[in-house]
Amino acid sequence: MDELLQQINGYKQEVESVSAKSADEVEQFRIKFLGTKGIVKTVMGEMKNVPNEKKKEFGQILNEFKLFVEAKYESLKESGDAAEEAGDHYDWSLPGSPIAVGTRHPLSIVRNRIVSIFQRLGFALAEGPEIEDDWHNFGSMNLPEDHPARDMQDTFYINTNPDWLLRTHTSSVQARVMEKQKPPIRIICPGRVYRNETISARAHCFFHQVEGLYIDENVSFADLKQTLYFFVQEMFGKDVKVRFRPSYFPFTEPSAEMDISCLICEGNGCSVCKHTGWVEILGSGMVHPKVLENFGIDSNKYTGFAFGMGIERICQLKYRVNDLRLYSQNDIRFLKQFTSAI
Repeated sequence: MDELLQQINGYKQEVESVSAKSADEVEQFRIKFLGTKGIVKTVMGEMKNVPNEKKKEFGQILNEFKLFVEAKYESLKESGDAAEEAGDHYDWSLPGSPIAVGTRHPLSIVRNRIVSIFQRLGFALAEGPEIEDDWHNFGSMNLPEDHPARDMQDTFYINTNPDWLLRTHTSSVQARVMEKQKPPIRIICPGRVYRNETISARAHCFFHQVEGLYIDENVSFADLKQTLYFFVQEMFGKDVKVRFRPSYFPFTEPSAEMDISCLICEGNGCSVCKHTGWVEILGSGMVHPKVLENFGIDSNKYTGFAFGMGIERICQLKYRVNDLRLYSQNDIRFLKQFTSAI
């Protein structure tokens, strides 16, 4: 009995000396003294060992000890809450923390810009499947059976059916539109294309193109030139110089490639323009009469022009990107540099 009273007095001294500076310390106090296996429960359990004639007296002592511990716990909890409130004080009138805003992929930015420019000229957006058949990708575009572009070294064919392939250009979209729609036709066709090339800083096995097609009565090469002049000035500015060079494409006749003065060296010569001062950005020409006839379009009544460009090339000139692999590596340090306004 006397020994138990000494334990209770010792616990009281311990309780009085406790100070808590955090909610965790208050919780530790509660567990130690008031928990299901705490000191108070243990001491209360000693009632069974107290003689019957002293149970009333000892019960009062135990009850006072319990109330004493509970009062200390409430005091510690209040002081802890006050300290936490003081530590968490925040001035809500201060400006909020800035939120990082995501950006579009550079190829998406340039694609949308190109499409927007041609839509202002009345071109409608057209899209098609990336897995194509030989006719829409090659045959309808006047590519002969022995054309090098059909070779396995250039084209990804589907193993289960060699007549199907991953499209090598978005001209297949033009073919599908001419198949279903009669002139006048004025469309712009952006999309991903695939070619069996070794991946390097200047080449990739997939890239992105934008092709355009305009078919109507009395469409001339002068219309083609003025359309492309407008595009270049809207994309690169009024000071960019332009030149056309004769070329050859199976689906256009006559054909021409268009160069612009190098934006990186301003025409003085650098590694990008191979020290010529000029950079080729697209191919173009008047739609071959045989292509028109493949879709039942009267080539004596209608004429048209077509053009195609690589989005990566335009993006390279616009943003000075010197490695095609950067577009597909998803390096956040590279991608976060770009904004949607160009």
